[in-house]
Amino acid sequence: MRVTWVQPEDVLRHELIQSAVEGKPVEAIAARWTAAGGRLGAPERGASPEVATPAQRKLARALIDELDAVPPAPADDEPTAFDTIRKSWSAPPPLPAMSREALADRIHGAWLGRAVGCLLGKPVEGMGRAGIREILQVEGRWPLADWFTARGLPEAVAARHPWNRASRATSLAENIDGMPEDDDLNYTMLALALLEACGRAFTTDDVADRWLKELPGLRVFTAERAVYRNLLDGIEPVDAARVRNPYREWIGAQIRADLYGWVCPGDPRAAAELAWRDARLSHIRNGAYGALFVAALASAACVAPDIETVIAAGLSVVPPRSRLARSIGLALDLAHRGVPHEDAIDQLYAAHQDLHWVHVLNNAAVVTFALAANGGDFSRSICAAVSAGWDTDSNGATVGGIVGALAGAAALPERWTRPLHGRIASSLRGFDGATFDALAKRTLALLDRT
Repeated sequence: MRVTWVQPEDVLRHELIQSAVEGKPVEAIAARWTAAGGRLGAPERGASPEVATPAQRKLARALIDELDAVPPAPADDEPTAFDTIRKSWSAPPPLPAMSREALADRIHGAWLGRAVGCLLGKPVEGMGRAGIREILQVEGRWPLADWFTARGLPEAVAARHPWNRASRATSLAENIDGMPEDDDLNYTMLALALLEACGRAFTTDDVADRWLKELPGLRVFTAERAVYRNLLDGIEPVDAARVRNPYREWIGAQIRADLYGWVCPGDPRAAAELAWRDARLSHIRNGAYGALFVAALASAACVAPDIETVIAAGLSVVPPRSRLARSIGLALDLAHRGVPHEDAIDQLYAAHQDLHWVHVLNNAAVVTFALAANGGDFSRSICAAVSAGWDTDSNGATVGGIVGALAGAAALPERWTRPLHGRIASSLRGFDGATFDALAKRTLALLDRT
């Protein structure tokens, strides 16, 4: 059995990359690993096809622990303590007050938009940008403007670029019947349940407890799976992000943050603080900053008049000299200069070519460009995010939630929302078959709680 994201020989390969980024000396450990027959470089998938020998697996575990024990190089531009992070924030843009009725529509739009964007990206998750484009071009549907479909797709192209195996039966135009389960939405619902149970004073320990009690282990991935294993191994939540977790600056925390913005409409700093308490369980530095960024975006999107104001609010809680700030800044520059979509995405790929396809930096850049280049238009924004490749369902979800809130549920095109039938599937206790209308009302009710 090859459980993804936790095989020691693969974890070590990812850890060597992450440790090098953090300024740790990795050469000697890499040499010991290759001398034992181990491979270097990131595996293409969650579990490499080559099975390590028992001796290699033992060595890999020992080498991971050695790397974990080495402190990262000092990085004043990328603080890890929340008080220091908060001191780096700039003033957010002025954000207007919103009536209860208008907030209800925007929060409902955020839930629907997040689901639509996620569902649009599900069949092509992991496919790659070139495959997405070839499928759409051969079908005469490029650029992306509607749900993916297998109708009329030549067998040779389908064989060359197979749909995502887990999603193809529930996420193509011909088979969508409600919103299928996805971790991007599970985390949003889990945050809702957390706040209902614990209020805004929840702790990182509360997040960990909720994961273990409510999340099936194989419904979490990358950093979340590493931390889930750590928690079961008795490692305290405050330490879990830094133990055998080379994915600590990947996208996971960023996809968990939206609801913290929705319950703090117009208060991006409060949203970012809630997101931090969640993110620190599994991520550090830029991995955590991504969660703050999205929470602030989501907060502003519930009240802001335009996407420029939303992005300014998001950027206000990102440490200004961090790598995340640079990636966001590059995407904004491309959008503001009017660089055509494909040329801009080419430049984002060139700037992030050494990163895994679910790293936070490249995906935050895509999210930013999709928002900034499309003026908040719902359809164009989600299609831009998904057609860019990388983590298609997560980026579609994040962008969809933001522009869905900005537009409000009443303004969302029916061709996107109708196939959802207003409901979502989930393995979370109490959420299977939940309606988006009910989820939005529960979210709105949290505004009255402390």
